[in-house]
Amino acid sequence: MYIQISVRNKLSGTFKEVKMGIVITEVIVQASENQIVAAIAKDAAEELDLKAGDSVTAFVKSTSVMIKKHLKSWK
Repeated sequence: MYIQISVRNKLSGTFKEVKMGIVITEVIVQASENQIVAAIAKDAAEELDLKAGDSVTAFVKSTSVMIKKHLKSWK
């Protein structure tokens, strides 16, 4: 099945961990040296049947993004 999607901000990575809640589930994706932590519906997590090591893509669709400028003294 091919799905078209409008989101342009996507990060590929490896699925690391799932923390199932009653309604919401926390998922962790390792994307290069960065970790992405997302809250998704428990039903969606169960449907995806994610396992550690699965190759995944995190799509980011947000109206609020914060940017921090690194100063020259930043280490």
